Amino acid sequence: MPEYLAPGVYVEEVSFRAKSIEGLSTTTTGFVGPTRYGPVNLPLDVVTSIGEFERTYGDRQQMEFEGSSPTHNYMWHGARAFFDNGGTRLYIARVFTPMKSPGQNDQPDGRARATMTLSSPVAQTVEIAARFPGAAGNMRVRITLRLGENVLGQDKGPDPAHPIPRARGLMENDIVVLRSAATSPLGSFSSATFATAHTFFDTATGEQTWRFTPTGGSDKLLSDMHPNPDPLLSDQIQVVTATVSVFPVDPNLSSLVYSGLALDPDHQLNGLPDSIEAQFAEKPNSLGEARTLPIVITVTGNNSGTALLSNFFAALTTLKDSLLDPKSSDVDRSIDIVLAGGNDGQRPPADAYEGTTDDVSLAKTGLMSFEDIDEISIVAAPGSTFGYNGGYKDDASTILTLLIAHAERMRYRIAVLDSGDDQSIADVRALRAKLDSSHAALYYPWITVLDPVTRKEINLPPSGFVAGIYARNDIQRAVYKAPANEVVSLAINFEKVLNKAQQDILNPLGINAFRFFEDRGFRLWGARTISSDPEWKYVNLRRYFAYLEHSIDKGTQWAVFEPNGELLWANVRRTISDFLLNEFQNGALLGDKPEKAYFVRCDRSTMTQNDLDNGRLVCLVGVAALRPAEYVIFRIGQWTADSNK
Repeated sequence: MPEYLAPGVYVEEVSFRAKSIEGLSTTTTGFVGPTRYGPVNLPLDVVTSIGEFERTYGDRQQMEFEGSSPTHNYMWHGARAFFDNGGTRLYIARVFTPMKSPGQNDQPDGRARATMTLSSPVAQTVEIAARFPGAAGNMRVRITLRLGENVLGQDKGPDPAHPIPRARGLMENDIVVLRSAATSPLGSFSSATFATAHTFFDTATGEQTWRFTPTGGSDKLLSDMHPNPDPLLSDQIQVVTATVSVFPVDPNLSSLVYSGLALDPDHQLNGLPDSIEAQFAEKPNSLGEARTLPIVITVTGNNSGTALLSNFFAALTTLKDSLLDPKSSDVDRSIDIVLAGGNDGQRPPADAYEGTTDDVSLAKTGLMSFEDIDEISIVAAPGSTFGYNGGYKDDASTILTLLIAHAERMRYRIAVLDSGDDQSIADVRALRAKLDSSHAALYYPWITVLDPVTRKEINLPPSGFVAGIYARNDIQRAVYKAPANEVVSLAINFEKVLNKAQQDILNPLGINAFRFFEDRGFRLWGARTISSDPEWKYVNLRRYFAYLEHSIDKGTQWAVFEPNGELLWANVRRTISDFLLNEFQNGALLGDKPEKAYFVRCDRSTMTQNDLDNGRLVCLVGVAALRPAEYVIFRIGQWTADSNK
């Protein structure tokens, strides 16, 4: 309560309205499965386009699992179908399982790498590795050295004939080239020298100045340099930097370029390390960089910048001359390294989809990584049922049950389940017979598209398309509208073309079919869950109640620890009633009056004294939800003009 301790006028703000509940998004989707590249156990970040997907999780090329022929990249195709059908926000949980018996050219951890072991003039090992496992990590890396402008300047001194040298724009631990003009006085540098710049206090002059430390030689001082206004007559101090270019395996993807990198590992810019090693460290400074930086560069042994330069020159004797030649091209001043040994591992089993939690770092993988993202409302595993009628049947069946268990555990989610590839109606009925949940929907058959990789027709699992249709339906209409009778974008055919008689068999079982209709195209023609409970027969009903429950859950968090009395109960009733009234006015509820569409009770009739003593507030909410017009029936008969209507 406010305190009034001294006489005066007090102005206070109070609220005379109920708190509002904001309806939550129902379109955010999570996909779990193998990709060509990308993080496995980092916290997930949202993907909003297929371009973002490719930058983090690799290209569209086929997957090459151990012991099997190349298979389509179903996660990439699923993401593409999701965005093309109207999806907007997608989380990817990548799963990766190392090879059981890696070959001679395969890295055991799946990460492509290249190592340069150098011994002259100092012992040194430079390893460049892909940051993540995957065949897309077999990239080409180019390191280009560049020489900056001359930073040597001068100040007027007491003797005009002997100006004082000054270094403009030089930074601590810069790697520099020191060069003398042909007319420099005796005592200047006779040839180009590579050195590291350090600041120190010169007691002789009482000023802060620069010392240059070359590899294996004595220090040079800035006072030894001889500046001249004429560049042709002046000594030079030029800073050496590196540009790292990473060229992906897929030529359709653009290269990544990181320029202006310092060579000395101790170099800093504005207090932050900015060397090659720091830029591509094993543990970057931020999660954003950890997800997107493609490579890791590690230097062991003597890893000073000048030693690194010297070894580059030793490995490629023309590099030094090219760097000092003002007419040289970037290619002349570059070293190309090809990473090798990256692989897609083995096809992930069901336990990889389930995921794990690290006891120390708490890092999560698989479906477990979705548990920390509250906004996800749709989950799927595109491609997990490929080979269902083959050797992967047990894993595929387990993955379907894991998706269902995850959706039920998280309460406000629905799992989109794929039928197996090349399944007959009898096969998909047998698959459906093993499942029962109001938090999942099964779709059949697979969808035929034109593969942008092979330029041939291929069949893809439905889940990516369906998740996008869910999102499009929610955005254009509403979550309470059944996500069916919707056009399937990208489809050019279906793996099995169904007729009405065949769907008459599938529909009562809750198997949602894709159909082709003359003059209406390829459409999703079903919106049922796989629940045996008729109360939760429809997908839109399940998703709409998840939307209501989740929104009320989030919108009433303010009530926790409030005094549990009549005032709080009235506030809660008003808050929920206002939210449901808005739903009724939008056409989401059945009834011609609000009192027929919903009710909210929160009073002594919903709580016992035991509830009050134990701090429980119990609110009873009932809504009359709309169900889809699955069967539109017109009864037509004959009547005569003089007959009664």
